[in-house]
Amino acid sequence: MIINHIPLLGITAYSGTGKTTLLKQLIPWLRQRSIRTGLIKHTHHDVDVDTPGKDSFELRKAGADQTMVASDSRWALMTETPQQDPLNLRYLATRFDSDNLDMILVEGFKHEDIDKIVLHRKGTGKSLEQLMDIHVIAVASDCQPEDIPTTVSLMNINEIEEVGEFIVRWLARQ
Repeated sequence: MIINHIPLLGITAYSGTGKTTLLKQLIPWLRQRSIRTGLIKHTHHDVDVDTPGKDSFELRKAGADQTMVASDSRWALMTETPQQDPLNLRYLATRFDSDNLDMILVEGFKHEDIDKIVLHRKGTGKSLEQLMDIHVIAVASDCQPEDIPTTVSLMNINEIEEVGEFIVRWLARQ
């Protein structure tokens, strides 16, 4: 799926499979190839990127619906959403600056209708089958899972170059 001319690619897996570990290796690998990557990470916990005691934290807690913290090297916009409908990936993607990104990696959001790479580790004891849907384009695993459709690529989850090259090829087709 493309939002604001930015292709979205999901990285989905069960908790403890290594999504963040893979992304921490993959993002610099892509950056070395001049691919500017954004990231949307879904969490089931309250998000707070501000520090208690700091002015911005205190002002946000005082009731500001949106608070921006800005410096010469970065800025962050925090938006309070207590009355908002459930998370909307398309809306979140439109918050990104499409002039400065080539793609957005999406961690989580496993039920969205975007192209996805499913991560699977045999040691988790979890079924790969429940993560598979029509939007899965690849599986990165540490074993040879059974019953993967022939239309789905299989990669080694521990080979960042293999996963990265797959993404480069995917991005070229978008």
